Amino acid sequence: MNRTHASTLVALGLVGAVATFLLELATAASGHAVFIPPLTLALTLVIIAVAVVALAIPIRRAVRGKATGRIDPFRAMRTAALAKACALAAALLLGGGVGVLVYLLSRTAIASTGPILLTVVSSLAALVLLVAGLVAESFCILPPDDDDEGHAHA
Repeated sequence: MNRTHASTLVALGLVGAVATFLLELATAASGHAVFIPPLTLALTLVIIAVAVVALAIPIRRAVRGKATGRIDPFRAMRTAALAKACALAAALLLGGGVGVLVYLLSRTAIASTGPILLTVVSSLAALVLLVAGLVAESFCILPPDDDDEGHAHA
């Protein structure tokens, strides 16, 4: 599995921002209420971020040689895949939060601070999940073998 590239995260963030902004625009134009992220979304994202890092810490200890037991390689791979999925989903959610925020701030009649604050909190929680996913992914990477370095020079 390859590490998550910044360009992928930026692209997903832009897709999320544009799609959410256009969705908010279409929803408001049709006369319906726009979407405001609830506080529970932010809380859930932070809890997931903590869980992902907690799952990756034993793998980091095993990779660094500080663990007493062995780690199942399938568990390590699942944790790395979960960390990558969290980073990608968080980039999309962060972009979505920015799209909602841009929509709310671009109206001639500015919304009250409640919806803006909820959107900022949800966007920050998505940023926390993004960072946690990238950190957990880095915890699951094996260092290069000595043999690999020897073959590179030969």
